[in-house]
Amino acid sequence: MTHTDIHLLLTGDELMSGDTVDSNSSMIAQSLSAYGHSVVEKVTLGDDRTRLIRALERAAGVARILIMNGGLGPTQDDLTAELVAAAAGTELVLHPEADRHVREWCAARGIEPNEANLKQAWLPAGASIIANPRGSAVGFAIELGGTLILTTPGVPGELRAMLPEVCERIVAAIGGGQSHRVRLQTFGIGESTAQARLDEDAEPWPESVTLGFRAGMPQLEIKLSADSESVEVDQCRQTLERLIGDHIIGEDDMTLAGALQQVLREQGKKMVTAESCTGGLIAAMMTAEPGSSAVFEAGFVTYANSIKHSILGVDQQTLESEGAVSEPVVRQMLSGALERSGADIGVAVSGIAGPDGGTEEKPVGTVWLAWGTADDMHTLQTVLPTDRAMFQKLVAAAGLDLIRRQLLGLPKLPHYFSRRAI
Repeated sequence: MTHTDIHLLLTGDELMSGDTVDSNSSMIAQSLSAYGHSVVEKVTLGDDRTRLIRALERAAGVARILIMNGGLGPTQDDLTAELVAAAAGTELVLHPEADRHVREWCAARGIEPNEANLKQAWLPAGASIIANPRGSAVGFAIELGGTLILTTPGVPGELRAMLPEVCERIVAAIGGGQSHRVRLQTFGIGESTAQARLDEDAEPWPESVTLGFRAGMPQLEIKLSADSESVEVDQCRQTLERLIGDHIIGEDDMTLAGALQQVLREQGKKMVTAESCTGGLIAAMMTAEPGSSAVFEAGFVTYANSIKHSILGVDQQTLESEGAVSEPVVRQMLSGALERSGADIGVAVSGIAGPDGGTEEKPVGTVWLAWGTADDMHTLQTVLPTDRAMFQKLVAAAGLDLIRRQLLGLPKLPHYFSRRAI
């Protein structure tokens, strides 16, 4: 058994069937990395008693820590407490603290606890409670053959609330690593391009700093990790700022909308959106962030040409002669939105999201964007040959980033769109 090995056991038939997508293991790994620890092995099993007990017994022989995720609920297929007790050669007992938690959880919701609810208070003898601030099922910790087993619920929101205590218990058992980590959020540049720029740079990358990428949609996360806080990490951050700085929108969990909100707030400005093909997604991304009322003035979803004309004042003759997906139309959409809202800056989009509606001249994926102020407006046409949902996400993200760039005086187009713009 390695002194610091951490294993992860995920349980549930829904994970095996694909009905539920596993996001919990990523959440756990990210929480552990803040303490310099990582998961060395992950096993996912359905609700099969024999296989689960075998996995528990095997982990007890090789892992110092086993985080068991799932199977703590009130139903018959929630087997974690029963199986851990069986593997430990002990019995289930009514845990007073867990019983009190379940009853208080039910009382707060005005319901009488039934047998299924109270099942969650029966835990292996000798187990200690891991508090669940959000759900009815507490987690528990127990030693099994030199392995500390920490059980957690499968509901992501409940797991997230319990992870701080889980990590504290792990640190108490095996210590915390002295890791230093910086997470940078970027948009408009891919892993290969970012890596190529680093490879071509004259400055050598220090061996003590690990570079990692985590691709998402619409952002790319770049992570710098070292065993301890050091000047090398700061130097690597400066290197990234020099090479791809205009693509870096912030640290940690910063989003495009959050970054734009921050800039708008600092400059005392408000924005507006005029959307066709994105159906209000840009406005939704902005208003999903807390504090949006201070910087977001209005969002117009003008899908039909008649609404573009009647609501935003787009010229009817222009719509007929140029089509809705055209530079004159998005310019007029933005002008109308700015005038009607009184906002300082905004973005307008009109495109062909597909899968139908394209022509030889304007294929599916074609989009026109207009962004800026009444006196300083810019336009861009590009083609994004992807599925409808991805098209809308990319266009919406680009709309936010283009405003951010204009406000900050950055190069007009991110790498991705400057390469595709036509």
